[in-house]
Amino acid sequence: MGVFKKINFGLTKTRDNMSGSIDNVLNAFEEIGDELYDELIEVLVMGDVGVYTAEQIIEQVKEKVGKNGAQNTQQVREYIKEIVADMLSGDEEIDFVTQPAVILVIGVNGVGKTTTIGKMAAYFKAQGKKVILGAADTFRAAAIDQLEIWAERAGVDIVKHKEGADPAAVIFDTINAGIARDADIIICDTAGRLHNKKNLMEELAKIYKVIDRELPYSDREIFLVLDATTGQNAVNQAKEFKAVADITGIILTKLDGTARGGVVLSIKNDLKVPVKFIGVGEGIDDLQPFNAQAFAEGLFDVVSEDFVEEELEIQDNSIDTQEPEEIQKNQELSQDEEQQETKEKKKKKGFFDWFKTDKDDETKEIEQGEDE
Repeated sequence: MGVFKKINFGLTKTRDNMSGSIDNVLNAFEEIGDELYDELIEVLVMGDVGVYTAEQIIEQVKEKVGKNGAQNTQQVREYIKEIVADMLSGDEEIDFVTQPAVILVIGVNGVGKTTTIGKMAAYFKAQGKKVILGAADTFRAAAIDQLEIWAERAGVDIVKHKEGADPAAVIFDTINAGIARDADIIICDTAGRLHNKKNLMEELAKIYKVIDRELPYSDREIFLVLDATTGQNAVNQAKEFKAVADITGIILTKLDGTARGGVVLSIKNDLKVPVKFIGVGEGIDDLQPFNAQAFAEGLFDVVSEDFVEEELEIQDNSIDTQEPEEIQKNQELSQDEEQQETKEKKKKKGFFDWFKTDKDDETKEIEQGEDE
């Protein structure tokens, strides 16, 4: 499943809620006017877009309507989609230049911080990057063990100390391990306690000092993980963290399980902090880099059948392209019993059928592993 389709599917509940309500309002009016605009603002606010952002969107709609002389209420829908895409775009790319680059991840308990780090590690590894994790959230019970499990799932290295150890010391060892092992990206799990801001600020200050000393010119990001199901509470949480940490990006989890996906607009527009990743499922590959256009499309429209067919055609062409290489690779392998059996499968079923069955079996194994 492609990135566009994953995001589109993950936004089903939000789309049904917000876009469905917008359509109901537009269908109820024959003319564009103040009453329509008021109704649309209310729908957007109810969709967790936030009052300030909702009013700003509708103000821009009014400008487009006046400029283009629009009279059909359905044109308003397209204007909203264009404005949303434009509002969300900018700074969502992650482009590291230095080696290694450092990502610090913060977030309160329960938002999916550890899981997100594991999925992010798998994402970067799939891009050919060498990743190492640092278990610097040393005060939360089981945080280290959980991160170790995810490191194993993602197939990346991890540096850890005992529970209660100094987080800055863990960061120090992780950085030095990353340098020694030629890591491209160092991802560090850090504390997310907000009940005592002073302690959090002091802890982060020590961590920054270590990074500045060991990797003074490194690219670095500070990602805040938020739970999309909490709606506007996530925005309030982001404000609190922003007051004590120099947050460079937001990772919004559990979007597939909520109708409150409109909170992305509030975070980006109200707080001026870009969204970098969104979680749209439980699988290890369901953490997706944020794409403003895909998100805006997903808020309003279901992926068309034409798009699905086009994507499947691309995948089929990819398989056809890879076939000679796979055959050559198998011919070069030693002629042991297992490889002979594999070749028999190819002869009997044809390469494509064999490839599909093999992939289905692999998928089942992965799903069983996730369940365990």
